[in-house]
Amino acid sequence: MSKEVESMRAADSDRQQIADQLKAALDEGRLSLHEYDERIGAAYAARTYAELLVIVKDLPRPGVSAAEVRAQARKAARRLPTALLVLWTIWGALAAVNVVIYALVAVSITEFVYPWPIWLLVPGVALGAVTAGVQVIRNQKRGD
Repeated sequence: MSKEVESMRAADSDRQQIADQLKAALDEGRLSLHEYDERIGAAYAARTYAELLVIVKDLPRPGVSAAEVRAQARKAARRLPTALLVLWTIWGALAAVNVVIYALVAVSITEFVYPWPIWLLVPGVALGAVTAGVQVIRNQKRGD
């Protein structure tokens, strides 16, 4: 949420929604009775959205199992950064266009045609090395 929205005053229905989420967390065993009582008091005393969000920031959505939370975290960790996805997309598109052009030229000419698309492997290998390096660094940070 933006800072502007977080500073807006919360309505009773917003407080009730947070209370329902806390009750679900209590029922799932994510909160002790004492912690639930403290958070409910804080939820009904909260005046802004920011104060409400702090109360439930460490809780998953109601009904989400621990296995699903771990699976979502693993999926997010495996996902490549957007910049690398863009670079791989560009490289793949250029490689596909070059291979198609090479195939058309090779079919239409009876003489030997130098396999120039092979040079696209150079930036591909470099991009692969950068991707591997980024993944190693991300795994090390996640392990800390």
